[in-house]
Amino acid sequence: MNHQEMTDRIANGQGFIAALDQSGGSTPKALRGYGITDESWNGDDEMFAAIHEMRSRIIESPCFGNGKVIGAILFEKTMDGVSGGKPVPTRLAERGVVPFIKVDKGLEEEANGVQLMKPNPGLEDLCNRARALGVFGTKMRSVIKAVNPVGIRQIVDQQFAEGARILSTGLVPMLEPEYDITATDRAEGEVILRDEILSHLDALPDGQKVMLKLSIPVEANLYAPLIAHPKVLRVVALSGGYSTDEACEKLAQNAGMIASFSRGLLQDLRHGQSDAEFDGTLGSAIDQIHAASVA
Repeated sequence: MNHQEMTDRIANGQGFIAALDQSGGSTPKALRGYGITDESWNGDDEMFAAIHEMRSRIIESPCFGNGKVIGAILFEKTMDGVSGGKPVPTRLAERGVVPFIKVDKGLEEEANGVQLMKPNPGLEDLCNRARALGVFGTKMRSVIKAVNPVGIRQIVDQQFAEGARILSTGLVPMLEPEYDITATDRAEGEVILRDEILSHLDALPDGQKVMLKLSIPVEANLYAPLIAHPKVLRVVALSGGYSTDEACEKLAQNAGMIASFSRGLLQDLRHGQSDAEFDGTLGSAIDQIHAASVA
């Protein structure tokens, strides 16, 4: 797929985006969920080798290339790895899956009810390297913990400022101002978040488009104006800690919003499963998430 083909696939594809981007801090938890204990690896190299084996097994599964997964978000080390004897971005594109790369460097401490992203001086270098490998876009996460108009404005300002840096390299930024699903004031805060995003979208230069990755809203279809905005390529949903069943049920109520799940996709996969068991379990999750994304 060339860049235009990838753009069309993301904009119009009837499927969802898999999140395979657990970073160093979340990798041990992901491995434990997969059935690999902390005692099974020693040091970062062995840890990342173990998580890469899991991701490669997913990528190579027959059901992963059946057209229902239209994109995949990668951790940097996964982008640099090999699957099926080829660089991971190349292998994904062969299977009809558009590659993205996680680019943020983690979160700052909470202030004004939000956690902004840490400074990222090497962002352009990483984006340029990713583009040379065939990556289409990026993803970067910050978190809203409570209703605070100042904090929400800061988080949206930062997402769009970093997005402008990414756009300058030729990649498409997926902006992710996640709203913590446990926040008691989330319904009110999501209205503020939507309106701040709309204001920034209206100010984007002509010809530029971004993607949005958002928590599934409390009020169904709250983000319809974002989905319809001409400067938004696609709006995707994070599972945010919901189980697969919960996330799919809530997502299906939001027309035009598709999934970009991690836990919701991987929660029932285990290292000790046979290939047939693994492929069957993954295929069932893919079918369920796909159905909710195209509902």
